[in-house]
Amino acid sequence: MMYLKNFLLFWYDFIVGDDWMIAAGVDDGAVLSAALARRGLNAWWVMLVTVVVMLAASLWRRRAGRRSRSSA
Repeated sequence: MMYLKNFLLFWYDFIVGDDWMIAAGVDDGAVLSAALARRGLNAWWVMLVTVVVMLAASLWRRRAGRRSRSSA
């Protein structure tokens, strides 16, 4: 049983990592892409846009966090 627990904890840490918001955003993008593809629409661009937006959001939050700490 301990093996299963450690296995699941590894995958949780690997997928979620340090920032659960990035993991949730990419997951939402994958769900949206799958939903569009299921309806027969061309959805290849959804994950591309999702990754770019999530990267920009992550960098913005990181930079805003540094700015607030340096002004304190």
